[in-house]
Amino acid sequence: HYASDITRTSPVGGKFDQRQKEIYEIVLKANVETIKASAPGILNRDVHFKAAEIITSGLKDLGLMKGDVKEAVKAGAHALFFPHGLGHMMGLDVHDMEGLGENNVGYNETVKRSSQFGTAYLRMGKELKPGMVMTIEPGLYFIPTLIDIWKSKGTCKDFINFDKVEKYKDFGGVRIEDDILITSKGCRVLGKAIPKTVK
Repeated sequence: HYASDITRTSPVGGKFDQRQKEIYEIVLKANVETIKASAPGILNRDVHFKAAEIITSGLKDLGLMKGDVKEAVKAGAHALFFPHGLGHMMGLDVHDMEGLGENNVGYNETVKRSSQFGTAYLRMGKELKPGMVMTIEPGLYFIPTLIDIWKSKGTCKDFINFDKVEKYKDFGGVRIEDDILITSKGCRVLGKAIPKTVK
């Protein structure tokens, strides 16, 4: 009776066009690299920031973001496109234990929840330990209302090319999600392999 929480995104037309492929590959890299980085003793918050940096770097390569990648993530600029946490603990419920309160389960005396938009929605920031089951679910979305709000306020304008982002308002979004078990040395993906490459 244990839960699972797995997502795959496919292009509506059945085949990736160039723009869809470029965005998808950024999310796939964030998914694959953060799975590799998940291990005991690592703060889940740091794994989240790794995903944010991969997404920011990929968007910078496409001309949608600009400036120093680490500074952009520190400023929260990535959250225009990745406005949620990388993942959460899972067990008998999809969001197991969170009935006790996310702050009680995902944070502690030394690891406090951020108040910054985007990072504030990371459900679990504390250290990963063997036996924990986590989701890894980076996403990249183009939300027209959010884009309009940030553009009108000039939010993170030093890191976002709003004129180019305007051309992606019709895009939608991509999420790729897997479930992992933290082991004594790293982690392993749970369940049968589900295709997630563009091919």
